[in-house]
Amino acid sequence: MNDPRPRSAPQAADTLRTADAAALQPRAAREPAMPKTPPPSPRAAEAGSEPAVPEDHVALRLWLRLLACHNLLESELRTRMREVFDTSLARFDLMSQLYRYPDGLRMREVSKLLMVTGGNVTGLADRLVAEGLVERRDDPTDRRAYHLCLTRQGRTQFARMAAQHEQWVVSLLAPLGEQNLSELHELLGGLKNQLAPAMP
Repeated sequence: MNDPRPRSAPQAADTLRTADAAALQPRAAREPAMPKTPPPSPRAAEAGSEPAVPEDHVALRLWLRLLACHNLLESELRTRMREVFDTSLARFDLMSQLYRYPDGLRMREVSKLLMVTGGNVTGLADRLVAEGLVERRDDPTDRRAYHLCLTRQGRTQFARMAAQHEQWVVSLLAPLGEQNLSELHELLGGLKNQLAPAMP
């Protein structure tokens, strides 16, 4: 949750769900029940070869906790974005990528950055073009392609939304405290670096 879109992961869904409603759900509804550790087979028990399984499943619990926090934060940000700016996080994500590249991006480049299909980008882009926030420019190197670019109005509007979005993120994470935020950022950064080489 780095570019002018302040620290957030992109989603293409426009469905809105408040964080309060999610927070009121039973814990089990937000974090799936942990699988019970199966008993060792008699043969393995006799041979003493059954590997020990941790009782608390810390890694799995951490993964579920990260998912729960991500969903709650995203839901709250989605709601605020709709109520204050009458827009969606999907549109915000698209505009944030175009803001980073003033010369524009091809459709396939936008799809790759947002990790969504070209069809999703096309629908969002069509609406933003109709509102005068995005424009299509011919690609001088390929007659069949074009670039998506923010208009002057689009850049102005995104800058205003981005500033407010950052304030929201700061306030939502403030209860952790500055030291915990720094430590968590460092720990997750190390995990990201470990996982990145394994990703396709």
